[in-house]
Amino acid sequence: MGSLEDTNWLYKDPKEPIEARVKDLLSRMTLKEKLGSLQSCCDSGPYEKILSSEWAEMVDAFQKSALESRLGIPLIFGIDAVHGNNNVYGATIFPHNVGLGATRDPYLAIRIGAATALEVRACGFQYNFAPCVAVCRDPRWGRCYECYSEDTEIVQKMTSIVTGLQGQPPKGHPKGYPFVAGRNNVVACAKHFVGDGGTENGTNEGNTVSSYDDLEKIHMAPYLDCISQGVCTVMASYSSWNGSKLHSDHFLLTEVLKENLGFKGFVISDSEALERLSEPYGSNYRNCILSAINAGIDMVMVPCRYELFLEDLTYLVEAGEIPMTRIDDAVERILRVKFVAGLFEYPLTDRSLLDTVGCKLHRDLAREAVRKSLVLLKNGKDPKQPFLPLDKNAKRILVAGTHADNLGYQCGGWTATWQGTSGRITTGTTILEAIKTTVGDKTEVIYEQDPSPDTFAGQDFSFAIVVVGEFPYAETAGDNSELRIPSNGIEMISSVADRVPTLVILISGRPLVLETWLLEKIDAIVAAWLPGSEGGGIADVVFGDYEFQGRLPMTWFKRVEHLPIHAEENSYDPLFPLGFGLTSKNEGILN
Repeated sequence: MGSLEDTNWLYKDPKEPIEARVKDLLSRMTLKEKLGSLQSCCDSGPYEKILSSEWAEMVDAFQKSALESRLGIPLIFGIDAVHGNNNVYGATIFPHNVGLGATRDPYLAIRIGAATALEVRACGFQYNFAPCVAVCRDPRWGRCYECYSEDTEIVQKMTSIVTGLQGQPPKGHPKGYPFVAGRNNVVACAKHFVGDGGTENGTNEGNTVSSYDDLEKIHMAPYLDCISQGVCTVMASYSSWNGSKLHSDHFLLTEVLKENLGFKGFVISDSEALERLSEPYGSNYRNCILSAINAGIDMVMVPCRYELFLEDLTYLVEAGEIPMTRIDDAVERILRVKFVAGLFEYPLTDRSLLDTVGCKLHRDLAREAVRKSLVLLKNGKDPKQPFLPLDKNAKRILVAGTHADNLGYQCGGWTATWQGTSGRITTGTTILEAIKTTVGDKTEVIYEQDPSPDTFAGQDFSFAIVVVGEFPYAETAGDNSELRIPSNGIEMISSVADRVPTLVILISGRPLVLETWLLEKIDAIVAAWLPGSEGGGIADVVFGDYEFQGRLPMTWFKRVEHLPIHAEENSYDPLFPLGFGLTSKNEGILN
């Protein structure tokens, strides 16, 4: 075969127009060369707590192998960096999207996108499967925390993270054409197309029943904003629309997304999504492949059955059941993104970026995001006598609860592992650590995860901070029809509040049931969402160094029987409405 270094083939010349390079390279590729790539599934690192430099070594090893192939086409290596580069030990973990939605700050989203891009690129990845721009209409959905809001306009505003990840397209950039500014940016992915936040009863991978007009108005609108920013890829949803699986929906993937909206990047499947196209699971895999590719899927995530996938796909093309024009369209789109991202010029990791992973600048940004995301739901039993901010110089403070000193819990799912887990899973600051750092030298902080009556014997606590919430989960494992504070969280809050003035900090990916009697018993409650690695942002606000700014991105329902509940409904009767939030002076910032 020989090296191509001595050739002057057009596709290798960065001075040539991208479309000319795409056309030239496509014309040289065999069918076998048009199929296959590589991705990194969650939990697929070489070993536990892999560092950024070790990720870079692994990715570069794969890339060097690809560059030695006949045409030297570089890999595009994708990873789920959905709230920072969350698979990498020591990376900055930002609040999950529901918390960012509470900030209503599109510029903050841009800055987080740019920081995430640097930390992703430092590890060798060029492609980030983010952002999720679903509009969550039911908090029972296990992916609620991946959504910015139940409100389409808020989600549209926060799609600005695409610009942070990919860079700002210049004026006059062609509509629908992918854009990546440079080596410090990554390919972004708007997901999951389309309507996944509107499934019946909030069931993950369920069915969204709606008219096309509602689908377009509520769920599709954020994709137009992403496309206008030059988003390079769109991921199809596991879910269905009126009974039609999105991964085999030619009308939505091809006629709407590619033709009507003019999207020129590539459409990627979700992981193992093709198997979902037949019952029992993947029983007729060849037909699954046929329906998905012909519907408009350009790149397929096949973590396990890739040999069978390639065998069946090749058969379908050679038999004429999948037209070569469809294959060429898919490959053209993938090559376009690779050229736009500069992979042919800069295929290997820029090791000078390694110092950005978990750097102070990024952690300060994450801490700022935490501060801005906090929503104050109650502040004092008498509105004229606010309970917050707390006194840094109080004599003795009780800190309690399962989530007070657990970094894994405050980060949630999609952190270190797919489902997330407990404990010191990465580097960061727990809420307890932040409290101890914030209070005065003479203040005694006593921590008991589950305080007993003996805890209070002979102790004169100025106040208590109880930190409880959901345990980590992702996707279907997070579907929840009850939405109650887990474990003995309610009982603990009640027990502590009976004995000492109490602030409750709720760590969750969505609104949870808050009974009236419990709200009346406590002195203050803060919705802190899933704040990530920088617990200092919580202490900053509850102790008064910064003011509360967050506003509810989701309606806080009274009872799960009332779900789904949306702000535009005539019968709207929430516990706290969409946009609710107090300042420490108990001034409403409802908006």
